[in-house]
Amino acid sequence: MILRSLKTGGSERVTLILENGEEIASTLGVITELRLYAGKDLTDAELKLLREKTAAAAARNHALLLLSQRPHSQKELYDKLVRKGESTEAAEAAVAWLADHGYLDDAAYAASVVRHYSQKGYGAQRIRGELHRRGVPRTRRSDLPFSAKPPEGPGGPERSAEAQRRSAPARLFLGGYPRGISAI
Repeated sequence: MILRSLKTGGSERVTLILENGEEIASTLGVITELRLYAGKDLTDAELKLLREKTAAAAARNHALLLLSQRPHSQKELYDKLVRKGESTEAAEAAVAWLADHGYLDDAAYAASVVRHYSQKGYGAQRIRGELHRRGVPRTRRSDLPFSAKPPEGPGGPERSAEAQRRSAPARLFLGGYPRGISAI
């Protein structure tokens, strides 16, 4: 199969047009990795490899888009990629690549989920259930502290008398009193 032409469309997107009119949307990274050029005669093995690499690159880009929206566990991201139409092989490869490059860390994700739900007042059993629902492996859940300390600093329970004194006029102003009135 002869690669008739390459069309660029965007910063990383390249469309390959084969002699039978088939179009394959790929990335610049795949094109350069496989050293493709217009006029190249692709064997069946090269065409299969091109399709596999293109699918893997698309799954990786899709996974990065999902991770840019919110953190995920490895299982959660894999399930979402497959549910959105990526092949199981491409989704596995994308998740493995992201984990190898430090974009996915189940331990850090589990700690953030524990911190979030602990601060909301949920108990250890509920948090363990949430971690299980999100696909965090049991080995990542065992060493996590399931209680959060109340926040300290401004707004925390241990505010200094000076901080309370300074904030009183602001509270009065927000309550509708004119500026310049101070609390006694």
